[in-house]
Amino acid sequence: MSNSKYSTNMHIDLFREQILAAAKTKTPLSIQGGGTKSWYGNANTFTTLDTRPYSGILEYQPEELVITACAGTPLKEIETALAEKNQVLPFEPPYFGDAATFGGAIAAGLAGPGRISAGNLRDFVLGARILDGKGQDLSFGGKVMKNVAGYDVSRLLPGSMGTLSLLLEASVKVLPRPAATTTLRCHISQARALQLANEWAGQPLPLSASCWIGSSKDGDGEFTIRLAGAAAAVKAAIPLMGAAVHAIELDPKAAEAFWRNLREQELPAFHNLNSNDVLYRLALPAECGPVTIPKMSDEIILEWHGQQRWFTAPGDDATFASIKALANANGGHATCFKQGANVDPTKQRFTLLSEHAHSAALEAVQARLRASFDPAGVFATSRLP
Repeated sequence: MSNSKYSTNMHIDLFREQILAAAKTKTPLSIQGGGTKSWYGNANTFTTLDTRPYSGILEYQPEELVITACAGTPLKEIETALAEKNQVLPFEPPYFGDAATFGGAIAAGLAGPGRISAGNLRDFVLGARILDGKGQDLSFGGKVMKNVAGYDVSRLLPGSMGTLSLLLEASVKVLPRPAATTTLRCHISQARALQLANEWAGQPLPLSASCWIGSSKDGDGEFTIRLAGAAAAVKAAIPLMGAAVHAIELDPKAAEAFWRNLREQELPAFHNLNSNDVLYRLALPAECGPVTIPKMSDEIILEWHGQQRWFTAPGDDATFASIKALANANGGHATCFKQGANVDPTKQRFTLLSEHAHSAALEAVQARLRASFDPAGVFATSRLP
């Protein structure tokens, strides 16, 4: 355990004092760790509650595939500890900067290329300890997958962006590093890439991740596939999948760099963002084919077998409205993920529940949850609507 009991209590008491003072004055607090994702979500200028003082790995049981850590723990410290035991966070959370924290990764709820095969970050959160808006120290879940006692609040925290409570600690499930990993690459159309990725995903193949990068106009692009799992399964899949698309194997170092740069959005396509443009994220069902949006950039990135799509387009309200309408019509949703310098930061960033059909019940549940955990609006920063 990295924190002494005295230090743990001291930090929690200080957090509680800050929360109670904010509740008394009706002044929201903006929870922040390393600040590497401070640009993500709706903008706010409220007082920061810094989680970094509460740091450390509290318990790691490699044989049980569970790690428990404080919210302010650097994410790289978590992954370094796991690497020593040949284990990983299978959902591959993006850092967006060396100062990224464990709590920040959970609060953002973002996952990398491996999400499509391993599952979302939310699927791996086993338990959590929080301070609510009344300063109450509450624990939910546990350290095993089959713990079903009580309401599973720990699964609400991923993606909540600090708008529900202050995350103190979390336990997450980890997995062994795959015994073998290989990356294949070929040049095919977007439609063909979508077709193959979804066909292969339904077969007993060690398909770990996929990414198509190419032109939204002529549909030509580069399809990259990652195979990961048992050595025999990967070895058998390489000629089968490679022959279908005339793919070549990438050098292991080049492949590792590609998937890391995709996760961290360091590829050129993510950086071609003019001052009046927005990097949009579309979440779409697996069966959705290629989509065309007026004024979208020529280059588009497809991840998760096409279920996550990235492109740039103007950041005005009309463009976002048309993108949301297209996503909604296809059973998905849209996000203004990253904005150019001249785009108004107060503009809406996410598709709202109210913009989806049959969402009135969900909105009511969300309102009751916020009222229960944060009656004074301490965490009501509107970073997540």
